[in-house]
Amino acid sequence: MTDCTIGDYLLMRLREVGIRHVFGVPGDYQLEFLDQIEAADGIDWVGNCNELNAAYAADGYARLNGIGAVVTTFSVGELSALNGIGGAFAERVPVVSIVGTPATFVMRERQLVHHTAGDGEFTRALHCAAQYTAGQAKLGRDNAAEEIDRLLRLCWLEKRPVYLMLPSDVAQQRIAAPSARLALPEPTSDRPMLARFAADVRERLRGAASTTILVGPEVDRYRLGPQLLALADALGCPVATLSSAKGVFPETHDQFAGVYAGALSPPEARLAVEDAECLLAVGCWFTDSVTGGFTQRIDPARTVELHPSSASVGGIPFANVAMKDGLTALAEAPERASGRGPAAHRRIPSSPEPVAGARLAQERFWPQIAGFLRPGDVVVAEQGTSYFGSAAQPLPRDCAFVGQPLWGSIGYTLPALLGTMLAAPDRRHVLFIGDGSFQLTAQELATVLRLGLNPVIVLVNNDGYTVERCILGENAAYNSIAPWRYDRLVQAFDPQDRAVTVAVGTEDELAAALDKAGATRDRPVFIEARMGRMDAPEALVRIGKAFADADYHHAPV
Repeated sequence: MTDCTIGDYLLMRLREVGIRHVFGVPGDYQLEFLDQIEAADGIDWVGNCNELNAAYAADGYARLNGIGAVVTTFSVGELSALNGIGGAFAERVPVVSIVGTPATFVMRERQLVHHTAGDGEFTRALHCAAQYTAGQAKLGRDNAAEEIDRLLRLCWLEKRPVYLMLPSDVAQQRIAAPSARLALPEPTSDRPMLARFAADVRERLRGAASTTILVGPEVDRYRLGPQLLALADALGCPVATLSSAKGVFPETHDQFAGVYAGALSPPEARLAVEDAECLLAVGCWFTDSVTGGFTQRIDPARTVELHPSSASVGGIPFANVAMKDGLTALAEAPERASGRGPAAHRRIPSSPEPVAGARLAQERFWPQIAGFLRPGDVVVAEQGTSYFGSAAQPLPRDCAFVGQPLWGSIGYTLPALLGTMLAAPDRRHVLFIGDGSFQLTAQELATVLRLGLNPVIVLVNNDGYTVERCILGENAAYNSIAPWRYDRLVQAFDPQDRAVTVAVGTEDELAAALDKAGATRDRPVFIEARMGRMDAPEALVRIGKAFADADYHHAPV
């Protein structure tokens, strides 16, 4: 046992699970805890412009780091952050949400203090957070160590946010706490059930004329890329990914068949997935935004599904089969999958030759961008034009791809970029974001610049919410935004005058800007790419029609 304050114990545990940065906004109910953060070794406070951005940043950080943390103040701060916590819950991103609350005696006596509704009720925000967190606790002297450990284990195991209420008079209280390092759990298997599952799948593989692996985002969340690659090598079959798992399987691999998106898929990916007699769907969520509006043609009777703690074969469930164990067991099968064999080798195309004076257009813009990407890059793609445009382009080896296609909260990616850069400071980070999304969270660019970070930011300026225009209201006022002088905005956020800013409207101007960005590693680069209002990637146009039909039972006019 060790004698320490509750705040210091929490920070010790955060460091043990790998958290080196804590995001947030100061508030009077957590200032003593912030003092403890600033005094702690091995963990840094990152002050954000608002709580929503802080939650987005913690999410982006967790996607590359494995887990993240955000600190907000009671009620007004935590409710502002809740959208970001909700996104992390939906997309299974482990974030520790720490909320500084009024002192324990204030809550006990139901005092009418600020940041409340003035009725002595202190649990409303907790009830809201409970809808979007895997577990919650109010910390006190008698339960702090136990509850901190419980929630961190739960956050790690479930890959979902957890919620800790830290009253203002609790952080400095001393306790006798465990000194042993926190043991983090992983999903485990019932061994007989795992053996039956593996035997059933091997039997299917032997009898199938064709086999394909389809990869979903849970593979990334549980860091099972090596096990997936071992299975692919053992079976020798085509491998496709959902866009939500883009980059999880190497796109330069001989067996890579492309990104599968239902009817929006390239032909080789659609053929590999939909015609497979045995489809191994590993960690997949078939949501509307990654399946072209539920246009996937996947027969459950021919599908083997693997999830973190369960599996199924042809719709028959196998409880308590962990994904990691299932992948390992199947990779140990002595026979290779029969059928089409590996997909054709996919080479990363070179950037198309720019046409001097040709106006930028989506059809050629994204292939030109793809030629700019380099091995090891972290690509952050905002929902809408940027996501659908970049998801269709091949990634070089060892790239990461960060997006939010399920929760789909526009503005997410600029603060998330802050998080990814702090989580992986040795990699180049490239953000693609639309002008409408940028205006929601633009102020967090100031934090990126204040911390001396050097991203490449490509802002697609197409005069408003093109993603919404593709669904409904092509010329409606509600899809319009105020025009900004984005170059001057960057200057306002950049008192050290470090950023390189370029506005481009033609292919040759974009090529020159990308060349400059490629040669500039010690300064941030901001490129404003100006394009037509209704110029959008084909996939976005088609899914917009699908959304319009689903939401309003008609295609947009």
